[in-house]
Amino acid sequence: MFEIIPSIWLINGKCVRLKRGDFATEEVISNNPLEVAQAFESIGIKRIHLVDLDGARRGEPKNYHILEAFSGYTDLKIDFTGGICTDGDVIKCFEFGASTVTIASTAANHPERFAQFLLSYGREKINLAADTNPIDHKIKIRGWLKKTEIDLFEHIEFFYERGLKYLKCSDVTRDGVMEGPNFELYQEIIDRFPEIHLAASGGVRGVDDFKKLRDMGVKAAVFGRAYYEGVISLRELEAFVKEI
Repeated sequence: MFEIIPSIWLINGKCVRLKRGDFATEEVISNNPLEVAQAFESIGIKRIHLVDLDGARRGEPKNYHILEAFSGYTDLKIDFTGGICTDGDVIKCFEFGASTVTIASTAANHPERFAQFLLSYGREKINLAADTNPIDHKIKIRGWLKKTEIDLFEHIEFFYERGLKYLKCSDVTRDGVMEGPNFELYQEIIDRFPEIHLAASGGVRGVDDFKKLRDMGVKAAVFGRAYYEGVISLRELEAFVKEI
């Protein structure tokens, strides 16, 4: 089954958008992220990707109150990400209502710890984010502020061999600019890791991109800017959700 997952990015409790992860391009979309989430829920979307950018920059989650509000006032499944480093962070995310957590920096900096998270909480609850610039396929972390020397495919393989099931991958050069997903990158991931449930993120321009990703074998598409700029309407999203 294919799923479309709206991304809601948070800075100082507000819903924002960025281009290519550059914090200097920050634009506030809404002062009420809950209303944004409820609009998605109203058309039949079941899951959202909630990104705590404050947490990503500071190395520990900061927007638990937004997570709690989403959990309390919607029936959405919430995938929470941003600054999750310790067992305490993971537990707290679940206590405040996250259905799953997606982790990037800790997986890169402390791979054995992330592998232990997979064992401790189960691979249905722990997702890996592996975000990269396809020029060199190196992993980027800390809200894409820091480049590592870790190769994307070696990184995925390490956790794939340890039971990883859910992967979100972003081409950071495509994020927030609506130039189309990096289909070639996602195809290579699917070819190398056929059991991975891949969520593709970055560059979605419209429903046709969703359909192409689905037909390739991608399991989910994370999107944001195309909706927030009115390129994709709620009505179009609703029609596609009914189709899938």
